[in-house]
Amino acid sequence: MNYHKLLTILVLLAVSCQKQQSTENTSQPEKTTTKKPNIIIFYVDDLGYGDVSSYGATLVNTPNIDKLADNGLKMTDAHCSAATCTPSRYSLLTGSYAFRNKAAILPGDAPLIIDTTMATIPSMLKKTGYNTAVVGKWHLGLGDGTLNWNNEIKPGPIEVGFDYCFLIPATGDRVPCVYVENHQIVGLEANDPLTVSYEGPIDDEPKAFEHPELLRYASDRQHSDDIINGVGRIGYMSGGNKALWVDEEFPDILTQKSKEFIQKNKDNPFFLFYSFHDIHVPRLPHPRFEGKTEMGPRGDAIVQMDWCVGEIVNQVEALGIAENTLIIFTSDNGPVLNDGYEDLAVEKLGKHSPAGPFRGGKYSAFEAGTRVPTIAYWPGKIQPKESSALFSQVDLFTSLAKLTQTAVENNDAPDSFNLLPVLLGESEKGREMLIEESVLVLSLRKDQWKYIPPTEKEAPWMIDKGIEGGFQTTPQLYDLSKDIGEQENVADQFPEIVKEMDAQLKIIETAKGTRQGFGL
Repeated sequence: MNYHKLLTILVLLAVSCQKQQSTENTSQPEKTTTKKPNIIIFYVDDLGYGDVSSYGATLVNTPNIDKLADNGLKMTDAHCSAATCTPSRYSLLTGSYAFRNKAAILPGDAPLIIDTTMATIPSMLKKTGYNTAVVGKWHLGLGDGTLNWNNEIKPGPIEVGFDYCFLIPATGDRVPCVYVENHQIVGLEANDPLTVSYEGPIDDEPKAFEHPELLRYASDRQHSDDIINGVGRIGYMSGGNKALWVDEEFPDILTQKSKEFIQKNKDNPFFLFYSFHDIHVPRLPHPRFEGKTEMGPRGDAIVQMDWCVGEIVNQVEALGIAENTLIIFTSDNGPVLNDGYEDLAVEKLGKHSPAGPFRGGKYSAFEAGTRVPTIAYWPGKIQPKESSALFSQVDLFTSLAKLTQTAVENNDAPDSFNLLPVLLGESEKGREMLIEESVLVLSLRKDQWKYIPPTEKEAPWMIDKGIEGGFQTTPQLYDLSKDIGEQENVADQFPEIVKEMDAQLKIIETAKGTRQGFGL
């Protein structure tokens, strides 16, 4: 082979290789680093299973929540861990049942009940680069028991893993009626310090129990201490007048703070815990939502809450981060109508069924106490589907750890199982057992059975609220596969199942956790 022929062959080979490389480069996308997904939890207060239209409501329309349900995973057997707010919030954030820490509904001046050395969802996510925030109702305590509201307010959310917080410190019906941003009361003036008391009046201002004529609507004695914004509250406060909130502004202020956090962190993985005040009492929806339903303030508050959801979802879509954002929508416990205020929630209920097909409600041992609307929405990742898998909010800790590839230490989240496949709609294999905590007893779900143990305790105040507690001096057993409304107690027909479930319940109750050796 002569020199010129060899040179021609080498040139042709080089051109061919260049063409092949060029074709490969144009046909294969550039390798990119996979971003960890943003996570938003919408945590609504006192929202029942039947309170949104995607779960059967007909007298109230919730199009923004329906959008999540229609295009995501709609769960029909998902539960908060307890039928009241503080225990549910504790369990969700820590992955530990609240009864292990004797966490109950807290007064407004209670110290922080989450141990600052304890792992939480935000502290876990921070390990892997997340920026974290909680906006809205807290009700997990602040300070160490000797809190001066005029100084730095800590420990609190910042000390348990949140980078940012903007809080209703306890609940809307409890003092102090001020916002707390990080470690400070918003708008507090040095010459008007704030004092809080749950022992008795601390100033000469009119009290609700003495001057009901000053109230926008009547309230029971528990909710008739100090008057703030024309509404009786639980507890007493003095000073801090420029810092007082206006209840009607909750949706705009809390949503705006959430949007500011998302905007600031749109290029980083973030976790937002948007903890609603709605639809908890006192229900004082913004004037633009008044009259949106025929059910009075409670119905209008549902519409208001739905608007807030839509505002956040629209922002996520406008920022182009929807396909990298997991949104979870759920509630902290079942529904309640009259919870201390005469706001016509009972009188204007009509044919609306807040609990859907279930029995009971907030505080109750029956299903409606903890079975709540739960939706997971993630465009491109979660396909539209309805799931009947048994799921608990306590499982979010370990499931989100798996999602973000974050290790869970052996002693962390002791009651939380990895149910990520369920949350993403990839599996129907949920929990085998589930604890439901009411105000008086722990109940157990297993297979088709629901067991409520006997108790000698009573909760007569629940009768005044029109709620069936489900508390009896004899065992209760319900076959939910045939009796979703828990109408027929079959404990006498299946004594061996009662015995087995009672023994299992006692083991779980006394154990340090259920993740090791129980459930899945």
